[in-house]
Amino acid sequence: MALWDRLKESASTMQTQLMAKKNDLRSGAFRDASMAMCALVAAADGTVDPSERRRVAQLVATNEVLQNFPADDLRRRFEENLDKLTTDFDFGKVSVMQEIAKARKKPAEARAVVQIGIVIGGADGDFDKDEQAVVREACYALDLPPHEFDL
Repeated sequence: MALWDRLKESASTMQTQLMAKKNDLRSGAFRDASMAMCALVAAADGTVDPSERRRVAQLVATNEVLQNFPADDLRRRFEENLDKLTTDFDFGKVSVMQEIAKARKKPAEARAVVQIGIVIGGADGDFDKDEQAVVREACYALDLPPHEFDL
């Protein structure tokens, strides 16, 4: 099976797993961590193009798990994290990783944050090396083994 086919299948499986946990994913820590993850993946290559913003906006609008939260609030949190990353990526990344680490205390939330990162990373058909690297780093911040997510 080609790598892209495996990634598509993995993203689909992860979306199904997220849906199964929808009612457990309502905390502020999950909300903050998931938007930080989206920003981190969007800015992983050092630039944020309009298509990456659209992907996150589409995720917020269509993902049933994220519909536990007001869309405007999610968008604001995403943009705040993105601003930190685009102003100074290295310094912003420290702050964003702290937001992601908020979900560490609840394993189901931590896994869901990683799954959202993979879904966002693969949304354009190319879960590239930069995106994989930041999701892998987030796994460490969440005390999760990256190999659990094929990273």
